[in-house]
Amino acid sequence: MTYDRLAPLDAQIQWLEAAGFQNVDCWYKHYSFAVFGGSRSAESEPEIQPPTIQTQRLTLRPFTLPDAPDVQRFASAREIADTTLIPHPYEDGMAQAWIKAHSAAFKEKKAITQAIALRETGELCGTVNLMIDAKQNNAEIGYWIGKPYWGQGYCTEAAKALLQYGFEVLKLHRIHGAHFSRNPGSGRVMQKLGMQYEGCRRQHLRKGETFEDIEQYGILKSDWQQMIGQNY
Repeated sequence: MTYDRLAPLDAQIQWLEAAGFQNVDCWYKHYSFAVFGGSRSAESEPEIQPPTIQTQRLTLRPFTLPDAPDVQRFASAREIADTTLIPHPYEDGMAQAWIKAHSAAFKEKKAITQAIALRETGELCGTVNLMIDAKQNNAEIGYWIGKPYWGQGYCTEAAKALLQYGFEVLKLHRIHGAHFSRNPGSGRVMQKLGMQYEGCRRQHLRKGETFEDIEQYGILKSDWQQMIGQNY
């Protein structure tokens, strides 16, 4: 979802429970990419590296620890926390732990999380990710942009590139997304991506003392291929 998670799993669960969320462990099985437990086979496998993707104005790349101060600065903004499940206040160390978790998630084919940087200057401006359900061959797209970079179309441009990666490289069958009903801007991004509106889940999530409605969107690989054929 567009309410991305930027804290270690234990810290996220503690915060969500304190905020009044119910059945947090069960919820995380579906919505959080921050489940990195389990061991890999001792057999050696080729090291798979997250991609670097360039668009007209942006570079999508793996996060590195030097990005942590910018992540913390952006994630600490109240405007970001209000429309996401990012905890507020966003505490010291959360950004570093979040970044360190990305490599394991990618290697385990659980998620791909990319930094969004301006192509000309290298400035970090946000993030976009896919949380992958390999069994169902689908993924959930999520994103946010730092407040100083709002209103410039960066989110749509980055999400479009990762959508293409999901269908053409990961060979996904379907990609879906969702947002709080009171955050229609996120829905406009999904519409620009060609995602179809699939309905509202009324009072589906509790944030603080409020039960939030969730708007859902989805796109199939066949939809994507048709748009590509129409010079999308």
